[in-house]
Amino acid sequence: MQIIAHGGAGSPPDEPADRQAVLEEALACGAETEDPIAAVCAAIRVLEVDPAFNAGVGGAVQSDGVVRTDAGLMTADGAVGAAGAMPGVCHAVEVARAVMEETPHVMLAGERAVSFADAVGVETGIDLWADRTREQWTDADPPVDDPAAHLRWVRERFASDEEDPERATAADRAVTDARDHDTVGAVARDGDEIAAATSTGGRWYALSGRVGDVPQVGAGFYASEAGGASATGAGEDIAREGLARRAVALLERGADAETAACIAIEEFDDAADGDAGIIVVGADGTVGEAFNSPAMQTAWARTE
Repeated sequence: MQIIAHGGAGSPPDEPADRQAVLEEALACGAETEDPIAAVCAAIRVLEVDPAFNAGVGGAVQSDGVVRTDAGLMTADGAVGAAGAMPGVCHAVEVARAVMEETPHVMLAGERAVSFADAVGVETGIDLWADRTREQWTDADPPVDDPAAHLRWVRERFASDEEDPERATAADRAVTDARDHDTVGAVARDGDEIAAATSTGGRWYALSGRVGDVPQVGAGFYASEAGGASATGAGEDIAREGLARRAVALLERGADAETAACIAIEEFDDAADGDAGIIVVGADGTVGEAFNSPAMQTAWARTE
């Protein structure tokens, strides 16, 4: 089996060696499983409980002061499941897996997704805050509990240079936080079986209820008989560009995984302003990664 995992595209982490060690542990857990679905879920579960990553515990906080998690999972034969906007759910990837395996649907979201998670045995009601996220949120001057106030606050956090240079400075600090884009993901292949999955806590200071690219098929994750991909980065841009689907389409046209990853990010860079990264595994056994952000940590392994 081949498996590759990423810890998110963003700013260089404060403690890269520690995070790399967690990525290696995640790979080890994935490599011990029996098939690619179990492998990507096992790897991501390790990352979801580590507050150094933006998934599960330590996830980004939305405008109402709530951490909501999203995840998506897809296999080479077209099976797919996703779940989004789930407060109190650490292992979002397991909810996505249950949607894929237990329901006729592609995605569940919100409180009903949490109820579904509880019904299928995924633990809910988890405290997803970490020390660093509590500190960052306290310093953020969050809005009062009013939808209009939330919208104004979010717009200020994501103002562009053209709209207001002074506000943009604050926004730049917010959205380039080292863990703002640290979505996690994994792709695994064993023979003809391929699985790709991505999990996240979302984007810091997003409007409450926002769902980004991660649980959208073809944006944050995608797989086909040609291979699989997991994307990370600026979610709105990734969703608009269909980054994961684009990388797999390149595999389908004959590119190896490294070439597919590089071309997908080059095309993304030409079309969008945000940072992104992607990991790819091809059906031919090739493995690739690429990113246009300052950093993206990955780890990969091959077992016989």
